[in-house]
Amino acid sequence: MSAVRLVRSGGLAAAPYAYASRVEADAELVFLAGACPLADDGSTVAVGDVAGQAQRCVETMLVALDAAGAALTDVASTRVLVASADRRDLVAAWDVVRAAFGDHGVPSTLIGVAALGYPDQLVEIEAVAAVRRG
Repeated sequence: MSAVRLVRSGGLAAAPYAYASRVEADAELVFLAGACPLADDGSTVAVGDVAGQAQRCVETMLVALDAAGAALTDVASTRVLVASADRRDLVAAWDVVRAAFGDHGVPSTLIGVAALGYPDQLVEIEAVAAVRRG
């Protein structure tokens, strides 16, 4: 059972994600570096394709979570960064991330930014997870 409990409120606008999460006292927090859309050789994948880069970021995040002994259902919050001021690009990235999380509607922030660190990078996903102490 996950150490993360999603918190929903009928007093807020309906959203496809929880507005908060709680982490049980017997858990350790796991802070992931921003998951980037990089190939194994360090090059940026899916150049010009926000959804394609978001998918690679999700794949990268899954590997990092696994290395930390965690899964998507252990994620307590995310930030999705998109190098664009166009809401259609933000939504394209969000749709990929939201689909990956399925029923685990983790609290998330979607942010349009001016630029990201790698050449041709359009998307980055930050996450905090919690795993029970073993």
